[in-house]
Amino acid sequence: MHRNPNRSGLLAATAMIALTTAALAEQDTAPLIGSYLSRAQFPNPYAHIPAQCYIETAGGTQNPCQVCHTDGLANRRFGNNAPQGGASPYIGDLTADYAFAALRHPFQANGSINPWENTLFPEKLRAAVAATGQTPADWDMTEWVRQDNWSAAAARRPGAATDWDSGAKDDPFRLFPALSPADLPADADGFVRSDRDEAGFFHDGTGWITGWRAVNFVPHGIFTPLTGSVSGIYIRLPDRFMRNAAGQFDLATYAANLDLVAAAVSDHLPKDAPATYLGAAADAPVQPGLYPLGTEFAHPLHYVDVQADGRDGAPGRFPGARADRVKEIRYMYKVRRFDPEYAGPEIKEEAAPAYASRTEGWIDNGAGWILAGWIEDAQGALRAQTPSELTQCVGCHSGHEPKRETGGWGTFQSGVGVTIDSTWALPRHLPGALGWGENTAMGYQAPAQAQGIGQAAYTDPINRAMAKGEFAHFLEHVVGVSLYGDMPASVEAFLADIVRTQNGYSADWPGLETTTADGYVATQRLRSQLLRELTAKGQHLDAKGHVAGALLFPPQQAALEAAQRYRMVVATQRYDLGKDVFGETPVTFRYFRGPETAFAHQDGRPYAMGEIVVDRPIDQDRTSLTWGIGVAATEITDSPDYQPILDYLATQAVSAD
Repeated sequence: MHRNPNRSGLLAATAMIALTTAALAEQDTAPLIGSYLSRAQFPNPYAHIPAQCYIETAGGTQNPCQVCHTDGLANRRFGNNAPQGGASPYIGDLTADYAFAALRHPFQANGSINPWENTLFPEKLRAAVAATGQTPADWDMTEWVRQDNWSAAAARRPGAATDWDSGAKDDPFRLFPALSPADLPADADGFVRSDRDEAGFFHDGTGWITGWRAVNFVPHGIFTPLTGSVSGIYIRLPDRFMRNAAGQFDLATYAANLDLVAAAVSDHLPKDAPATYLGAAADAPVQPGLYPLGTEFAHPLHYVDVQADGRDGAPGRFPGARADRVKEIRYMYKVRRFDPEYAGPEIKEEAAPAYASRTEGWIDNGAGWILAGWIEDAQGALRAQTPSELTQCVGCHSGHEPKRETGGWGTFQSGVGVTIDSTWALPRHLPGALGWGENTAMGYQAPAQAQGIGQAAYTDPINRAMAKGEFAHFLEHVVGVSLYGDMPASVEAFLADIVRTQNGYSADWPGLETTTADGYVATQRLRSQLLRELTAKGQHLDAKGHVAGALLFPPQQAALEAAQRYRMVVATQRYDLGKDVFGETPVTFRYFRGPETAFAHQDGRPYAMGEIVVDRPIDQDRTSLTWGIGVAATEITDSPDYQPILDYLATQAVSAD
């Protein structure tokens, strides 16, 4: 699930450099200057390896790995050069092995020791909260999620709203996205308009065009409301993309350029697509799989409010179960060209330092983008993230680029095999006009009853490579509703009600048998079989043909409990130890292996059946290039070459209602 040899000779450094780009040179601002920081000194040196990567895969019967670690995009060099499904002998097959890295081995704890304590041991997090004198049961979580903490942070951003970089040296809100929640939600066409002239570039007769446009997309398995978080995504291009050939601002030109960007990164450019962008942006080539320089993304990550569906009378300003309170505001700016043809995985330096700012809340992702983030402080106000916290972002938003001439230092890179130019959402945007608008989490509609479950308004979008629905594919291979391979109680109840022999299934939906390894693997294998029967019958869809709400959305009490668990991380500021918190350790983190596939702790102690897996074996050969790297097998043998590309024609046909 993660692999790269440790490279010697790359130590911590404090050398300072400026990001010298044309985009910066055009502005009268202080240059963005960061520091080279040794990740070995971070509170979590392995923050780039998500907690989901550490789950046990039930004898290979559960395969969340293939949703991230594949070869297809990299083999085509379509916005990605990080093959992770076996095509690269350097990286290996991250679906086959728990090949976690080792920084400064043996002097630094290796990555095969699970660092995500909040996820692995929620009781330790509860104890940390108690030590602060707070009692989570006393928190009013409904009130909490409906408080707006975004507006106060947006007000702290210096500079003009039309500039991506405010230029305020050492200001923690220097790169805060110039997207005001006062101007949200976006209009029906997805454009964010303001009634304030200082917030926009030009007036189109309806309002001041801020340049931002909302993206409505198919959520990945980690960002459905059922998992406790839901995203908004907004894109903005430089102002020349908003101008026609005469240099005049023109919304039609801008809309056409945004459509070209969306088609380029989602692999839907028509055969007669222009070679360059339109109007005043005719100097910028249209490149499949790549964004033009100066592209911005704003990504508010919201708490879940099951009553928030955007309808009249609903709480908050957002649809899609997006609460007014945000967990984070994330930002990306494309500052350098990224050419996936020019660099391969062998460029990657696993021990390379992070290049980041300790004061301004940003990090270089090593693949052409600056990533920035703001997260809640202990009182719930947004603060700039630390370099260690930002390293979590690089783990999922990166790629491999050649070492730049910066004193000989490589820049830390990570990434996965399914991002396109380091991004997730726009390549998964819904086809046509439906893709431009506030993210609705598959057309979420709130339930009428307090503890009911909401409904989706879209069917299962068809994945081009898999030739089946996105969510059907996910269920069949992950055997869970998130990348943790978990089944919340509401999902268990949904499946137990439908999957019964009297309804034509080969068996009733089984509970997990956790007393023996054989029993556990057998029930997970049976669950996988039954989920394939479910999708073959189309019963992962509701009576209207939309994705069943129980597979996407939580009941109200479950949503509030998830928000309370996350607030415990906020109260203790233990983000470096994990943001995903369960009521108890998920069963997928427990040991269920028979003698033929058994492994022991790194100190040689055998695992007991059902014990929490805190570490896995590593390469102990001191002469090996992979000394210290994880060597445990996932036992996964069936791993499709997943690509996050929708079949637009098929998806449009089934989403017409």
